[in-house]
Amino acid sequence: MESKKLNIITNVLSAKKLKITHQRIVVYQAVMETNKHPSAEQVFERIKDNNPSISLATVYKTLETFVENELINKVSSPGGTMRYDAKRKHHNHIYITNTNEILDYEDEELSKILMNYLNKKKFSNLNITDIKLQIKGEKVNPSKGISIT
Repeated sequence: MESKKLNIITNVLSAKKLKITHQRIVVYQAVMETNKHPSAEQVFERIKDNNPSISLATVYKTLETFVENELINKVSSPGGTMRYDAKRKHHNHIYITNTNEILDYEDEELSKILMNYLNKKKFSNLNITDIKLQIKGEKVNPSKGISIT
């Protein structure tokens, strides 16, 4: 790993007062380097060849530590598998059921429409702080990507 990436990761872990270990560095890097919302098993598969001493249990524990310390988000897939999202900025997800993908979807206009709608409702004893939209669908042609215009 190049020293610049290592410095960034160690700074992130230090800022959360987490002990800097080889396992945490490797797992954090694996999650940060993908936008595919990997499961713990997928993170493990990605790192195991170069890190044979890291077990799947360690990956699970490390990911949960990162979630608890708000370094990553946990996302439940339609099949119930927990996946992990490195993107902390507000965004929504599109779940593609026939390819088991989770895509990030950002739409500021839609977020404003939803928030304005909910602000017009009379909720008692509830302060809405966030809205997460989950869109579920199937790719018409699973071998092609999705475009949103």
